[in-house]
Amino acid sequence: MPYPWPTTAPSGAHRAAYADAEVRAYWLDTVPGREQHAPLESRARAQLCIVGGGFTGLWAALYAKEQSPERDVVVLEATRCGAGASSRNGGFIISTLTHGLANGLARFPREMLRLESLAHQNFEDLACDLERYRIDAELERVGQITVALEPHELAGLQTESELAREYGHRVELLDATAMRSQVSSPTYLGGLWQQSDAGLVNPARLVDGLRRAADAAGVRIHEHSPVRVLARNDGRVRVVTEAGILDADGVLLATSAYPPLVRAIGRYVAPVYDYVLMSEPLTAAQQAAVGWSGRQGIGDTGNRFHYYRLSTDGRILWGGYDAVYRYGGPIGPHLDDHDATFARLSQHFFTTFPQLEGLRFSHRWGGGIDTCSRFSVFFGRALRGRLAYALGYTGLGVAASRFGARTALDLLDGRRTEATELSFVRRRPVPFPPEPLRSAVIQLTRRELAAADRREGRRGLWLRALDRAGLGFDS
Repeated sequence: MPYPWPTTAPSGAHRAAYADAEVRAYWLDTVPGREQHAPLESRARAQLCIVGGGFTGLWAALYAKEQSPERDVVVLEATRCGAGASSRNGGFIISTLTHGLANGLARFPREMLRLESLAHQNFEDLACDLERYRIDAELERVGQITVALEPHELAGLQTESELAREYGHRVELLDATAMRSQVSSPTYLGGLWQQSDAGLVNPARLVDGLRRAADAAGVRIHEHSPVRVLARNDGRVRVVTEAGILDADGVLLATSAYPPLVRAIGRYVAPVYDYVLMSEPLTAAQQAAVGWSGRQGIGDTGNRFHYYRLSTDGRILWGGYDAVYRYGGPIGPHLDDHDATFARLSQHFFTTFPQLEGLRFSHRWGGGIDTCSRFSVFFGRALRGRLAYALGYTGLGVAASRFGARTALDLLDGRRTEATELSFVRRRPVPFPPEPLRSAVIQLTRRELAAADRREGRRGLWLRALDRAGLGFDS
């Protein structure tokens, strides 16, 4: 079977399918309007300042209040809580802390049993927290299917299934017929259905629910308060925003792909842009033509892979494939629209689901991913221990951010836990080189990953060298 994605340029019809799409994350349309939290516009003090109002920051705020309800906690958000990666992702909720078993075993083989146990517990505790805080995040524990699109990928699914079972996951290996009975696509040759510790959420409803819960717990939230400077000041940390100053006993950085405010941390994070299309709701006939009654999240196995899922109102979210890095790693709304990628996504969508020809996309958007070389969250402290951080989720942070938030706060507060003693927490990833070498390395790696997909997965000298050095890149 030839490599499944067309080698021809996207057609006018592919571009027309998203021409009228709103450049905005669809998920934001599913949360109710609200008054914004007032910006910080004066001098203030706090025991804990959290920079970033996304998943990690809000989970950390709730955990701080759990540990000490009287603790004075302030969250400073540059725009609106959840406006960054936390409301722009696909809403896949997967237990792994290490970006999958294979990646974890390659980097932390002696700790994988403990890491998997922590991951499972975090996943279950997250579901319990949704009930405890009455957050309707549209959680669906439907699992995830990884599909094979080329013959050589079938052996990889077999190996992955054996490894998953070894670590206690419930999985089902699907041949082509079984896979197409789940979801109908001529591109599928097989699949691996992970039935445990995986599912879907509405990410905007999740992050907004966390915001409401933090607010109700007494956390002071200031939106539109971008932090410009962090500095030690008489045993505390001075946090300077555009219009105010906050002196805090400790600071937790939860800035995702945005500039981390501590220069040394920037060596470890490369902001990589990912793009997404969201379809209009499927008709009953279109839904019948696709099947997908199990509603599982789906991803393919290529180095440059797609991820896709159904929303609760019957739309298909379709994202991934391109991982766009721009020189210097800029982040901002001016980068949310990228026609070349949307055209390719549209073309690949209709290659996967030709029976949906004529379907149009209602939304298109992009967002930065905090990529690091080990593909999983990393931790650290700075400013003589007054600051801690959790960054680098590399696209799998919806569930892991809860673990990351709690672990970073434990590090900041000096609490020794099972997690804080792990080398997974103690070790940082291999840093990316500075510009202009960083851009050259990433672009070369992207080309080599694409070439490996065309060569039945065979990795060339460059990718093998990166593997040996522990420096990776993932879309």
